[in-house]
Amino acid sequence: MVMASTEEQDRRIVLEFCHLLEKSKQLFNGLRDLPQYGHRQWQAYFGRTFDVYTKLWKFQQQHRLVLDSKYGLKRWQIGEIASKIGQLYYHYYLRTSETNYLNEAYSFYAAIRGRAYYSRACKEDRPDLMVKKLRYYARFIVVCLLLKKMKLVRELVIELERQIQEYTQTYEPEDALEWALVLDEIKGFIKADAAVSVLHAENANPIVLSHRLSPLTTPPCERSPQMTLSLQEILIVGSAVEQAKFSELTMDMFRMLQTLEREPQESFHHGMMPHHPMTHGGPHVSFLDASPATNRMPTTTYVPGSKGYIENGDNRRSIRDNPHKYLLYKPSLSQLMVFLSSGFKELPPGGALLLYISADGCFSTTKHPQDYGYELGGLGLATSVKRDGTDSAVPARGKTVAQYKEPHCLYPGDLYPYTRRPLFIIIDSDNSFVFAHIPKYFGQPLVILMSPQDVPQNFQDLHHHGSIFTLFLHSPLTALCYICNVGDVAIHHWERCQSYIDRFVTEASRLVTRCRMDEIEQGIGFIDSSYVQFFGDDFLRTLILRFVFCDVALRLHRSFRGRHMRPRCEPPLPGPELLEHPSLAHIILQLATQLDVRGHFSDPSAPEGD
Repeated sequence: MVMASTEEQDRRIVLEFCHLLEKSKQLFNGLRDLPQYGHRQWQAYFGRTFDVYTKLWKFQQQHRLVLDSKYGLKRWQIGEIASKIGQLYYHYYLRTSETNYLNEAYSFYAAIRGRAYYSRACKEDRPDLMVKKLRYYARFIVVCLLLKKMKLVRELVIELERQIQEYTQTYEPEDALEWALVLDEIKGFIKADAAVSVLHAENANPIVLSHRLSPLTTPPCERSPQMTLSLQEILIVGSAVEQAKFSELTMDMFRMLQTLEREPQESFHHGMMPHHPMTHGGPHVSFLDASPATNRMPTTTYVPGSKGYIENGDNRRSIRDNPHKYLLYKPSLSQLMVFLSSGFKELPPGGALLLYISADGCFSTTKHPQDYGYELGGLGLATSVKRDGTDSAVPARGKTVAQYKEPHCLYPGDLYPYTRRPLFIIIDSDNSFVFAHIPKYFGQPLVILMSPQDVPQNFQDLHHHGSIFTLFLHSPLTALCYICNVGDVAIHHWERCQSYIDRFVTEASRLVTRCRMDEIEQGIGFIDSSYVQFFGDDFLRTLILRFVFCDVALRLHRSFRGRHMRPRCEPPLPGPELLEHPSLAHIILQLATQLDVRGHFSDPSAPEGD
């Protein structure tokens, strides 16, 4: 009788596990059908999915022995559940822009590796299981790249290469070439990311530095009542054809998304999702070892709200750390318009939208343009756009010479409707200057930062490494070293040089504020009010000041000759009062002396011909 009761209880446990497993799969598969844009449409569904996976994870913990003996639960199946939870956290990070969820994804992925959940996948004689293992490695590498865990990234790449070899030799699969390309992409991306190495003083090993915004790197600012706007919505678009990429992230996208995030804080939501150390076991860890992050998964109660707030059980709200952002890799024009419209719609009062686009130019053949919105060319979003400058098409039979616009090109005129709200645009392209003519029809704050359209000959073949302009916006010191062919810097020397960057940014911030004060006192229009309104936001202020650094540095650099090799901005920033100010040039030259590259720069105060 007791045995029958036990068997019935075991049967119920197995049935409940099967029910939760099937429910979790259904919900997870449904995630791909959710809209990628907007906030409210997907949050409730994510909450239900997290809730089911929480129950599933705890259930398999509590009944592991029964499931092992009666269901035949295998370690790779536990790994698959953990992998799905890691994917949930990663996609939640993508949708909320909160880097702390990235840390949670890392915790689950690291536990899978630490406990070797997939160690026997190759012995199952199932190629689909090996593919799941390879995909797990690729996803784990992406998360580690975003968290700048580069030592672990290199270890994972070696392991992935070994797994791919085993997979291809064992099964001779049709997708062998695809996995070889994935491996090449990862290796190329890591190499391109290491533009400049910062080395440890004692053993000359590379040191990984984070370039996310922190209290130590936030530029100072003398506040004024005009600084009313805050960055709330971001679109990061990557369409550059020749650039290193991995997992739908080009190098420029990778750098810019970090630039627009704050350094994650360990204390984040400490009361909501306790952050406890996770024990990592090796291959021989007990099957009943403690599982990772059991109580970390946000339930429906804790899903972030629609306006960038975190709601907790007491209905108290705190503003999120990072603006919400969309990452779009080679989108079609219609996709870009949908996401741009969604960001536009979600803007709260006092919010600003940032559009960053890294793309190849789509050039015009119009000799005498009259419509600056559509006759100067634009940016190629789809790979089908030609780089030869043709944006004309010949109709059927070729009997007319009427000009047609390239349908896959993003023209400046396409952005006019979005200037109804505060808009901050960054264009990194060899045709960036055509965006300088966007009018302020609606009187809203509008700033456009445009990259140089050309680079010196010795950088022509380095498009794979990412744009120099975006590198300046991401890490000014790295960019300066890069354009001066400084490949590595000792950490103590790096920190000394970084102090010059800090001095420059502080002085530039002071000059911007002074320009505005002089304008008020003297009635002279030194600086457009759009800059002042955006200047109160930490991220936008950082971008403006790093743009100033880029402009001053390239203006002084001997290799960057001609206006097309320097960035532009609209409205123009004042020259003598800011971009050509002697104090900023002096700091750049001092920094160049510290790096022992003074010969790369000319001194504007020196006599002509000196």
